[in-house]
Amino acid sequence: MQWLPASPSCLPHYSSPNIVKVPQALQPRCAKQKLYRTPEDKDDGSSEIVWKLPPNVKSITSTSNPFVKHCVKLRQNSSYRHLHGSVVVVGETPIREIFSWQRTLPDQPAVECLFALENCRIPEVIDDDAVRIVNVNSQVIRKLSGLQSDESVQMIALLRIPSSYHILNTSLKDKDCPELFPSAHRILVLEGIQDPGNMGTLLRSATAFRWSGIFLLPGCCDPFNDKALRASRGSCFQIPIVSGSWSDIQTLRETFNMKMVAGHPASSHSQSPVIPLSKDLADSVVHSPLCLVLGSEGTGLSKLTREVCELVTITMPGEFESLNVSVAGGIFMYMLQSQIS
Repeated sequence: MQWLPASPSCLPHYSSPNIVKVPQALQPRCAKQKLYRTPEDKDDGSSEIVWKLPPNVKSITSTSNPFVKHCVKLRQNSSYRHLHGSVVVVGETPIREIFSWQRTLPDQPAVECLFALENCRIPEVIDDDAVRIVNVNSQVIRKLSGLQSDESVQMIALLRIPSSYHILNTSLKDKDCPELFPSAHRILVLEGIQDPGNMGTLLRSATAFRWSGIFLLPGCCDPFNDKALRASRGSCFQIPIVSGSWSDIQTLRETFNMKMVAGHPASSHSQSPVIPLSKDLADSVVHSPLCLVLGSEGTGLSKLTREVCELVTITMPGEFESLNVSVAGGIFMYMLQSQIS
């Protein structure tokens, strides 16, 4: 049986050909394209290079090492990152949080290797026997991290992109929704969020307030961007993330009977009414499945979003038109968080 490769039109909106897990019920017949695929899937005859360090390599001291260059490209290039299905995570804090979250789960993060400075203390949540540790010097750490100072970076992990991350290549069907979002009581929808710092902060807040998942509409940056990873502290490994279109949102809405709301500045010249965020509003939707849509600060919400969603604003006594989207998103997610454990 041969799977056809994804066509260019199926690539995600940040030009990243990531491919993700296909439910058993969705496996197609021969010579038909998968709805979505996994980073582990390989097309027959593929010329993709699988980068692996020889088993005898215990340390790397040169920044010109081919594997170091491969990892730098993974960090810098979204398409390359998703083609290989691997991501570089910089710093002990996000690495520790990723492992702390998933250590009790059957689907452990697949660690290709852990780069660590000599005499670096490996966090207890990481099993030294199960993880390949490669000792590196400060020059290599700086090269891998892209940071000028290595004082705060003692380790860098090369991880597989999690199976909870999906890119929809074709229109979503209602029977597939539970595969993408096992729990769909609170979904954060991001539209045109291009700043990786904002993206990472929103992911971190969504995880902290136990939202069910993230849906990325066109124009969003890669959640595995190195700056987004630092801002999210590895949250993209802890929460389902799906990239798709508005038609897929409509399918989610109908399947889970979700209420649609969107954050919108009160001073905007909108033809639709804008209601203030309040405890009464939060209480009225506490038991209802909910989609919250947030747009970028530059372009705001699309016309379609404004037409489909109930517009909600954060009341501000100060004379400002709007808040930073990550700040506003944190307030919205706190107020509208689910009370269902």
